[in-house]
Amino acid sequence: MRRPSKPDLPPPPELPSFRVEPDPVSDGDAGVNVSVLDRHEGTKLSRHDAPLDEDAIDPDAAKVVRRLERSGYQAYLVGGCVRDLLLNGRPKDFDVATSARPDDVRALFRNCRIIGRRFRLAHVLFGGGKIVEVATFRKNPGETDPDDDLLIRSDNVFGEAHEDALRRDFTINALFYDLDRRQVLDWCGGMPDIQRRAIRTIGEPIVRFREDPVRILRAIKFAARLDLGIDPNVYDAMVASRLELARAARPRLFEEILRLMRAGGAHRSMWLMWEVGAMAVLMPELAAFLDDDEATEDGSLRFFRKMDAIDRKTIAEGVLDDIVLMTALFYEPLEEAVQGVRDVMGAVNDFLEPVIERIAMPRRIADGVRRIMTMVPRILQGRVGRFARTDLFLPALDVAEIVLHSRGQSTTAIQALRREAMPPAPREHRRPSAFPRQRGARR
Repeated sequence: MRRPSKPDLPPPPELPSFRVEPDPVSDGDAGVNVSVLDRHEGTKLSRHDAPLDEDAIDPDAAKVVRRLERSGYQAYLVGGCVRDLLLNGRPKDFDVATSARPDDVRALFRNCRIIGRRFRLAHVLFGGGKIVEVATFRKNPGETDPDDDLLIRSDNVFGEAHEDALRRDFTINALFYDLDRRQVLDWCGGMPDIQRRAIRTIGEPIVRFREDPVRILRAIKFAARLDLGIDPNVYDAMVASRLELARAARPRLFEEILRLMRAGGAHRSMWLMWEVGAMAVLMPELAAFLDDDEATEDGSLRFFRKMDAIDRKTIAEGVLDDIVLMTALFYEPLEEAVQGVRDVMGAVNDFLEPVIERIAMPRRIADGVRRIMTMVPRILQGRVGRFARTDLFLPALDVAEIVLHSRGQSTTAIQALRREAMPPAPREHRRPSAFPRQRGARR
């Protein structure tokens, strides 16, 4: 479903339709088809023989699972790593779910630390900064005994494996992998959704998005990054719930927007964010630029070519600096804001203040955007001067290169400037890792 107010533009040609046809999950015994699973019912387990490529499974994560099993606990690979392997992708990290409590995990692994006060997790540490995250099975806090301790009831409600699956956001993220039996455990109908490459919530979509509006952005992220369709009920609920994003925790919003821009999914993410109306809620300045009837034909095409340039650069060089991503994202409306203005920094500051307030953009990043916006127009005119000696010159060159790509212009001059400015060793923040998860990073 498209927003009625949006200009009737086709998506870029390489973007498939995000909506998929309904494909109800069948309850074999009852002979009943349901298009939406209830979180508290329909918990029948289905096992699927799915021998995943063992070479693609992180050996350290496998060691953690097997040690927990030898010690008498249930333990499975869970979530994103199972989903990605089933979709023939390469997981960034491997997580484990277990019946062992956090302190039990710490007793088994000397290289373990417990993190979090309200939501305790075990991090098993390996060489190279790799972390295998181990979480105890949990259940919905609303199902706890009223006599339980308040803190435990609110944040550390331990449960069974099926309860842990049912509390997750989407069916494709609720799959458990049994290493010994080489089977996928599915309580939520995730395997049929993997097969049809569709995103579907566990529970009523409108309720799930109102419980946590950030799930709208997560659905966009998975659709874009994994090339998935979205179940029509879920898609319509995303549109209907988009205003709920305004009440979500602002730091989470900013982090999710950054995730949409990373990992080569910016093009599809921003298209879908615009299409469902989430952009108008969180970044109305950008949505207004894209919705402008006079700017739409040229401006929107340049914008999405720019997103494509970000994706190509990310795939080739690794994750770009957050300042580069934010400057590139808002470049066109920022360019309009500073046009004909002598105080460029002041104009950029006036533009960014409501953005900072709305999505909690860190001041450090906002300051970087301000500085780069004074540099890029001059770089594009060939007037580098003193900017070549500043710490943000290389990020500014990245933005200039992305802008030129969006305009269909040559980047030869930018490449020459980069060769002159680059230190002998490549920048480490551009090197993608294999399995290691950065400490403190979420899935």
